[in-house]
Amino acid sequence: MDTTDVSAFPLRLEGEATPMVSFKKVTKSYGSLVVLDSLDLDVAEGEMVTIIGPSGSGKTTVLRMLMTLETINGGVIYVDGEPLTHMPRGGGLVRADNRHMRKMRSKIGMCFQHFNLFPHMTALENCMEGPVHVLGLAKREARERAEELLAMVGMADKRDQHPSRLSGGQQQRVAIARALAMRPKVMLFDEVTSALDPEVIGEVTNVIRQLVAEHNLTMLMVTHQMGFAKDISDRICFFYGGRIEEQGSPDELFGNPRKERTQQFLSAVKEAT
Repeated sequence: MDTTDVSAFPLRLEGEATPMVSFKKVTKSYGSLVVLDSLDLDVAEGEMVTIIGPSGSGKTTVLRMLMTLETINGGVIYVDGEPLTHMPRGGGLVRADNRHMRKMRSKIGMCFQHFNLFPHMTALENCMEGPVHVLGLAKREARERAEELLAMVGMADKRDQHPSRLSGGQQQRVAIARALAMRPKVMLFDEVTSALDPEVIGEVTNVIRQLVAEHNLTMLMVTHQMGFAKDISDRICFFYGGRIEEQGSPDELFGNPRKERTQQFLSAVKEAT
């Protein structure tokens, strides 16, 4: 088994705070197609980072790697101070086994573009399933947690409905509650409003705004909704060609983009809206 020299990918430099999420020289390729090119990205605890960019720029791949849905070809990813894709052995890092991956995945929650709710379960049962069968919570405790979260996302009155009886916006809000029921330290949102009708997008964006305002969750979001990203993000990262072309606060990136490719992208997005 190949051992990676941990000193080549230090989580932090002396005197720095430990980031909640850290990509160190992470590369992902499919044959000759390089999707992520030696990516460096740190996300602080409690920070809301939004990733924007054209199709094929690698932004969704970042989230899929954090969910371990994709393997990496080089570099190391850290979550909450521990390597995600690797594990310590013999003074270095080796590829993580399934047990380590399961432990690390429990720190991460994700909401996809498509809701992926269990169709045969009610909203309440969807939110209880993970805590009971993965975390080992007693059903009573899992029910209380699920009821609390469904109330938070405005779905308490739909707790006994199956997904087929819910609108797209309602299903996405249940999906957010289900992810939060696992008590993740990091939440990922992948185009969570793109499959919704325009009139219900506000239902979901308001829930995410509430999470940002009231909970100290670390969040990464991929979205094409520039106005929403500007409103709620601490930092915007513009991806192009598998790298971060430019990043900064929403005011900096949207108000005074420095790179020509960023300017072109934002201009095209503005014209399309």
